[in-house]
Amino acid sequence: MKFKITNNLAVFLDNIIPEKYLSMFQEFLLSGAIFTEASNVLAILIIFILVSEIVLVVTLIFLNLPVSMLILPFFIFPCLFTYVVVVQERRAQEIEKSAPDFLRQLASMLQVGLSFENAMEDMSQYGQGPLYDEMRRTIIEIRMGRNFDDAWQAMSKRLKSKDLERIFGIILDGRKSGSSISSVLYDVSDDLRDLMALKRERKSTVMMSVMFLLISAVIATPFAIGMVGVYSGFMQSYGMESEIILTAPIAGEVYLIIHSLLVGFIISIIMYGDIKKGFKFSLPLASASFAIFYIISTFGGTILMGGF
Repeated sequence: MKFKITNNLAVFLDNIIPEKYLSMFQEFLLSGAIFTEASNVLAILIIFILVSEIVLVVTLIFLNLPVSMLILPFFIFPCLFTYVVVVQERRAQEIEKSAPDFLRQLASMLQVGLSFENAMEDMSQYGQGPLYDEMRRTIIEIRMGRNFDDAWQAMSKRLKSKDLERIFGIILDGRKSGSSISSVLYDVSDDLRDLMALKRERKSTVMMSVMFLLISAVIATPFAIGMVGVYSGFMQSYGMESEIILTAPIAGEVYLIIHSLLVGFIISIIMYGDIKKGFKFSLPLASASFAIFYIISTFGGTILMGGF
């Protein structure tokens, strides 16, 4: 029965959501190694939220907990986003790590007389890892009639790495110009290996700064602002209300969200030199910091007074 409801809801979502947005969401899921149809994932999320809300309402009635806890099931969206982003990062790192050896093997096969397409197909049959998975997908697209250049460019974009996209563009340009592809592959392989070494060195030098920002955004600031909310609650319980006491928690929440968003953009600049990548840090940081703030502001007073 449960699966029937999920399937019916998925069909309903397929009919009301434009195909363009479903395709974008599907690509996002595939980049996180979630091989489920986008409509089914959305249906599961909706059912999870509805069931969780019902359970929470019953729990709140019996345990007299704050109504604001009803927001908790909606944290499934930032959790899903964070999971996909983490998988994307690991996948990109694994691809970048294996790319130099992959290119050298491809160059060796070209030197023994194989064509570019045949060399790709042979390597895809025996290789393991996300790079070879993308290669197999590209070969299938070419067999289905897609232009080689378009399939190659689409693969380079799916790798989620600007460096690899640039390298694969150089290879494609070399193939179009008629130059020795094996020589080009050897050269870009060496350049990519040196570039990856520089990126690892840069990453190791900035990790202390990144950890400081993460601790500030996820632990220190939410805890401090949460304690402001606890203090405000104490003052209100003793009848000492004022505009400052009433507005302090709200102002603290706004500051907390802005602070987390800015920290995400700063981390992206430090690690990648690209502010656009800050979005994938900002949402998880804002969600985690708000969760810590909510726990401290809601239960901090009870914990301090020895309620547990």
